[in-house]
Amino acid sequence: MSRDLYVSSNGDRWLLLRDPSDGRSFVRHEANLASGGHVTDIALSVFLAADRGSPEHRALWQLIGTLVENDDAKPTALA
Repeated sequence: MSRDLYVSSNGDRWLLLRDPSDGRSFVRHEANLASGGHVTDIALSVFLAADRGSPEHRALWQLIGTLVENDDAKPTALA
């Protein structure tokens, strides 16, 4: 399960993913081909602790904000 967070003008891509086997969420950075096309998975805690001013960080914070703006959302129990 994945969702695009941000695609830069140079082709770098950041995605929010959830591993269905363990429920872990993380950010994946896919570098553009000119930079080698490397893929890096980043724990949410590490990603959120990094530079909050970058566009990919703002995109994730904006997404998180939409989750708390929905007054109709019902809390779910965590096991």
